[in-house]
Amino acid sequence: MPKKPQKPCGHLGCPSLTDNRYCKEHGRIYEKERGSAVERGYDSRWRKARVRFLKVHPLCVKCKEEDKLVKATVVDHIVPHRGDKKLFWDESNWQALCKKCHDRKTRNKDQYQEYTY
Repeated sequence: MPKKPQKPCGHLGCPSLTDNRYCKEHGRIYEKERGSAVERGYDSRWRKARVRFLKVHPLCVKCKEEDKLVKATVVDHIVPHRGDKKLFWDESNWQALCKKCHDRKTRNKDQYQEYTY
């Protein structure tokens, strides 16, 4: 089976080709800045809370607004928490989304909000 062609590293000016977003050198830099999922709060406590929330809210809220019934698979923070633990655990800031809607929201809205660690 043919492999996908490699793409340029996402770090400005880096000529390296990679299968990921960044080459190995720059991947380490960006991972340190952002932190791992566990460092950002997505640990076993979060996974349990996520499962519980999705049992209570099984449908994607964005799809439901369009009269579509799609299973939710992601618990999204309506307002990105950016490391704020109080906001992270505030269930009124959570919404159930399907992966497609979550990816769209993250790409179009969340990425442009400033980080305030």
